[in-house]
Amino acid sequence: MSDVGTGRPVQQEFAGMPPKLYAASPSRLLALVDCPRRYRMQYLDKPRPEARAQRAHTSFGLAVHNALRDWWDLPRDRRTASAGRELVRHSWIDVGFRDADQSLAWRKRAQEHVVDYLGRVDPDDPPRGIERTVSFISGTLRLTGRIDRLDERDRELVVVDYKTSQRPLGEDDARTSLPLALYAAAVWKMFRHPCLRVELHHVPSGEIVSHTHTPESLTRKVDEAKSIAQDARRADADFAERGVESTLFPPVVGPLCTWCDFRAHCPEGQTAGPEKSGWAALEPSEVPRAAEVD
Repeated sequence: MSDVGTGRPVQQEFAGMPPKLYAASPSRLLALVDCPRRYRMQYLDKPRPEARAQRAHTSFGLAVHNALRDWWDLPRDRRTASAGRELVRHSWIDVGFRDADQSLAWRKRAQEHVVDYLGRVDPDDPPRGIERTVSFISGTLRLTGRIDRLDERDRELVVVDYKTSQRPLGEDDARTSLPLALYAAAVWKMFRHPCLRVELHHVPSGEIVSHTHTPESLTRKVDEAKSIAQDARRADADFAERGVESTLFPPVVGPLCTWCDFRAHCPEGQTAGPEKSGWAALEPSEVPRAAEVD
């Protein structure tokens, strides 16, 4: 049937029908938590406001991630640590840097980090998955995400996430990470095998921070995601009805506003301070934790 006023098709709902699933990724859920205004601009506004150009630390992180992914596709006789140097050169993204000299310096640094990291990886022990898309359904939430690497060690499945920020990892980074916990829950569901261990591999330093969840702690993280999804569903519905007049998308004004990709469209966010340069995150002291993207 069609809506009388608009002529658009409307799906009929019948008594006893299960509620429609809400599809989301961990990054979408966290965007709502960090700043509802940014969430609206990034996921709901049509057309989407133009975002600022990609920053240098994102280019650096993508190049490292892509090199570590592509390494496993090499023939076994070429799967050496030194091969990472050419993989970084091939995947390098020359965007966001101050100038060509800075880009070249950071490309060399990325090559050194990748070669050092691969020197500690067993080329004869391939992962169960590389950049594997995983998903699960819990209640009315359909959660989908992509993990950097899935290992199997001593019959244990381990979620591995690469980090490339210049800031060292903290002890609680793996334990408190909502995305990592949701990835582990999705792996458990899809592979029908317990997955409790999650790891953050800090490529620049070689440091590994890990946490082993319990079934109960994973359940709490899934419940947290479902609660956020309920808020997102409510906000999405209000936006569909009221558009930008909706009051459910207030800006969260603070230090992160100076990094926001959509600050040009947010007068409140612009009051937080001058916008950070495209290469500011290359200095670890400059970066608040939530601003890191890698």
